[in-house]
Amino acid sequence: MGNDDLGRNLRRLRRLASLTQEDLAERSGVCVDVIRQLEQRRKHSARLPTLHALANGLGVELTTLLGDPPAVSSTGENDGPRFVAVRRAIMPALGGPEPEPPGPGFSLDVLREQIAEGWTQYHAAEFDAVMKALPDMIADARAASVWGEGGADGRSAGFAALGKALQLAGHVAVRMGKTDLALVSLERAIDAADRSADPLLRPIIVNSVAWTYQRQGRLGDALNVATRAADAIAVGGCTESADGLKVWGALTMSAATSAARSNDYERAAELMEHAEKEAKRVTKLPPGSDSRMVSVFSPSSVRIERVRLAVQYGHPQEALTLAKDMRLGKDVPASWRTWLLLDVARAHTDLGDAVGAVKALESLHRVSPSWMQHHTLAVAIVRDLWALPHHPPGLRQLAELLGVAE
Repeated sequence: MGNDDLGRNLRRLRRLASLTQEDLAERSGVCVDVIRQLEQRRKHSARLPTLHALANGLGVELTTLLGDPPAVSSTGENDGPRFVAVRRAIMPALGGPEPEPPGPGFSLDVLREQIAEGWTQYHAAEFDAVMKALPDMIADARAASVWGEGGADGRSAGFAALGKALQLAGHVAVRMGKTDLALVSLERAIDAADRSADPLLRPIIVNSVAWTYQRQGRLGDALNVATRAADAIAVGGCTESADGLKVWGALTMSAATSAARSNDYERAAELMEHAEKEAKRVTKLPPGSDSRMVSVFSPSSVRIERVRLAVQYGHPQEALTLAKDMRLGKDVPASWRTWLLLDVARAHTDLGDAVGAVKALESLHRVSPSWMQHHTLAVAIVRDLWALPHHPPGLRQLAELLGVAE
């Protein structure tokens, strides 16, 4: 599960590349002792910049190094009937028939609510429920884009719904370890967005493309597309609306993450400082549209991202200081709360505070049990803690939950 195979993958890929541990250390800039510890499974995780550096040194994508995410069974269930149906919905058969007209009971408002609920389920790690609903949502949106309610305006609204449904499919594909399929879905989502009347939909989806590039280790590409899209929003004056500012902010934070993972900490800090300043304006602007359909950006999300970057920089004490006494707004999805608690657990682990790490993971299990079992980092942290000679109270229950206990 998750990073259980990180060391094995690292050793296999290094040997396939005909590299010694010393060769890989020189190519990647990663200390040879870290490589040894990972391969010998004395260490089960590493900071993301380290993992990106190793993947670059090996000439592979980050997802290849990490292996299947814990949301995916190693038996291949990520290619089960439900995911196959999602793939077919994303890529209908070449030369297939046009979509049938929507039935008499069809409503774009209902479809939009279904897509918004799909995003809520995604952020709650209810991937099976999302996959079950996605094929019909995509089919209905595609039909609406062809036939439309009320002519051109109806078709435009149909394309907007199709863009959001395909964006959601792209995110699910990433979680299932299928980043190439995700990019196909996101490219088709952008095409649909360009045929809609929503000027913010394209940059919203571009942010998902940037995230997918990050997962593939294409950090330069991720940084460039996020920066260009954010600049275009600013130049167009869209940041004077709540929705526009949120989209700009999410893209700017994404760019900061890519810069940090490329070890350009100065640029990352500059971008985050700008984002934090602008986030204070969100609540001062008139409320925007359904928050489930727009990018996540608020003072809380900026602080969560700052905690994450501090952990990645190797500054765990700063991360804990930033996280202390945080009050998360209602607009923060479960997935973001998950990242915060995981980063707090990672920071405690890096400081040698196993008790603090377990408490953070226990909080995560209470707040979001589904994400607890679907996140690679949770498994990696518990494995690192389990390898310690003395186990703090509560660790065994977590280890048994994640299948780590021997």
